[in-house]
Amino acid sequence: MRKHLVIGLFLVGLVACNETYLPKPSGYNRIDLPAHSFEKLSEGYPYQIDYSSYSKVEADSFNIAEEAWVNLNYTDFGAKVHLTYKRIDGDKVNFRQLSSDAFRLTSQHQIKAYGIEEAVLLTPEGYTGVVAELSGEVPTQFQFFVTDSTKNFLRGALYFNTAMKNDSLSPVIEFIKEDMVHLMNSVKFVD
Repeated sequence: MRKHLVIGLFLVGLVACNETYLPKPSGYNRIDLPAHSFEKLSEGYPYQIDYSSYSKVEADSFNIAEEAWVNLNYTDFGAKVHLTYKRIDGDKVNFRQLSSDAFRLTSQHQIKAYGIEEAVLLTPEGYTGVVAELSGEVPTQFQFFVTDSTKNFLRGALYFNTAMKNDSLSPVIEFIKEDMVHLMNSVKFVD
């Protein structure tokens, strides 16, 4: 009986080992991204924007006194886009200070960033926009501001609520960056 068991196991081993085994490489979690769709921000803000339907508009809890500051919370992706708004009212010193602060906040990430690419653009409404894309293990991968240079200044920054490496988050980062570019191009200041 024991002899038949050994021969049986040997035969099973021969039949089972016909294919060469290759170890599977480690991979990333599957991330299903929806098609982009947008909604208009409700009235009552000094600006109008189209924001992603997959985000939830929330009042900014960091600075409650600033009623025009909001977070676009992408709960499914563990990300937020922080939007801050300031009125300039023709004050050139205030404008310089706000734009300087925006560049300073971006440059603070130089310690961990592999690179920071900045670009200036003109929105369909004729506003100036500045975009900063940061690469590397930084807490914010995309920042921007849009301004008419005389009355209004809107700044946005993308943050994730996770310690996951940015290369794992890359598809989500790219998805939200496209949403943010659409948002920038839809900005209209309410005078």
